[in-house]
Amino acid sequence: MSGLLVVDKPAGWTSHDVVARVRRLAATRRVGHAGTLDPMATGVLVLGIEKATRLLGHLTLHEKTYDATIRLGADTVSHDAEGEVTAAYDTSSVTEAGVRSAAEALVGELDQVPPAVSAISVGGVRSYARARRGEDVVLPPRRVTVHAFEVLAVRGDDVDVRVRCSAGTYVRALARDLGATLGVGGHLTALRRTASGPYALPAPTLDDLERDGVAAHLVPITEAARAAFAVLTVGAEDARRVTTGVRIAAGATPEGAFAICDESGALLALAESRADGRLGYLAVFA
Repeated sequence: MSGLLVVDKPAGWTSHDVVARVRRLAATRRVGHAGTLDPMATGVLVLGIEKATRLLGHLTLHEKTYDATIRLGADTVSHDAEGEVTAAYDTSSVTEAGVRSAAEALVGELDQVPPAVSAISVGGVRSYARARRGEDVVLPPRRVTVHAFEVLAVRGDDVDVRVRCSAGTYVRALARDLGATLGVGGHLTALRRTASGPYALPAPTLDDLERDGVAAHLVPITEAARAAFAVLTVGAEDARRVTTGVRIAAGATPEGAFAICDESGALLALAESRADGRLGYLAVFA
């Protein structure tokens, strides 16, 4: 039972909690995930089962889409509702037009400072661990791209938004920066990932997996690879070489990582072209 599984993660669960539940339901230890979600967040979490765990590091999940709610008027230590409030502000001067203008200013390539309460390692210690010990943690900015920051509704101090951004973008930091731009502080109160790369909602919940079984919602590994990567089809002799790990001549190949399939369509390997004119195998599945 090898393949990809897209799960609608529930609130309050870590990504590792979801992996642990799916390990039990699928009766295997070989389960991994791509694109971690914070415990408060819900939505798309991509899992790999058995051989498909080897696909996870090569999937193109560079773009994410989120629906979120930002509360203006207060900063928190984690930039979300789970953190302690560090400052409160009067929001009476904030207008909907001002909110929309501030959101537009955060679209494009940004040097974003990640939250101190994050899993980024600082000197071998997770940033959140240092922050929770009371250390003053200031992380260096990272280059991210916000493709869209759409204001869906302004409901008093709550702002409903839709964000489409590059991987590595912290929506919590966008909430912080929106509040800072308006001069009234801000933090995230709800976050739902609706798409990660090509994988999007709707997706089965853990209750669905419990009821139906994992196999009912699993995308088989060959189908998953063909959907996520360009495909190079090889003849029988080259297929035999690939399955035994013998490198073959590259010829005309897709850019980046691609799937190698035999003439029946079965997945043999993930590969990329190398400078010596031969294929380099990222993972061999046959």
